[in-house]
Amino acid sequence: MATSLAEENYLKIIYRLSENTDQGVSTNAVAELAQTKAASVTDMLQKLAEKGWVIYQKYQGVRLTPSGQKIALSIIRKHRLWEVFLVEKLGYNWDEVHEIAEQLEHIESESLIQKLDEFLGFPDRDPHGDPIPTRDGKMADQIYQPLSEIKEKMDCVLMGVAKDAAVFLQLLTKLDLNLGAKITILEINSFDRSLQIQVNSAAPIFVSHEVAKNILVKA
Repeated sequence: MATSLAEENYLKIIYRLSENTDQGVSTNAVAELAQTKAASVTDMLQKLAEKGWVIYQKYQGVRLTPSGQKIALSIIRKHRLWEVFLVEKLGYNWDEVHEIAEQLEHIESESLIQKLDEFLGFPDRDPHGDPIPTRDGKMADQIYQPLSEIKEKMDCVLMGVAKDAAVFLQLLTKLDLNLGAKITILEINSFDRSLQIQVNSAAPIFVSHEVAKNILVKA
């Protein structure tokens, strides 16, 4: 059964919202990410339910069915592979690729995506450190911690980000906080939980708690 661009976007949003919960995803949460009205979301969820891609019950939220999850993971897989291609092969910065990949992720050709995966050397992470689903829909667990949870005087390595907004990624680039950066927690401010850190043995810098909680690291 063919899927429309809007349907694919909704399935991807529901998957994203359901990653860290066993509960149904609320209509309001979907509406917020989709940047539309709750009434419009309800109409779409009913259509997706009719096609067997979600289970939707009013006031109980929405869940993906196995077939809906398969579609969502396929879209995520294409998005993240295209991001790798744009950064590694075309020289884009990691803050420039999300919007372009949003367009490319809807290309239907499975053979093209398989050739792209092979061409890139079968990467398992995108430029933001997010796992890339396999061809059969398996997703590696996210095992990293927010920088905000690392204790004082500890060392860690930047492995990903929890937020891929361009302005956030541009800030990290300005601070030399790129994937693979080695970070030492020098001091944690007891008032606002801001951090003084050292990046790759450079001069110490300060980052806010808000920034730190969206940086994913491996201790």
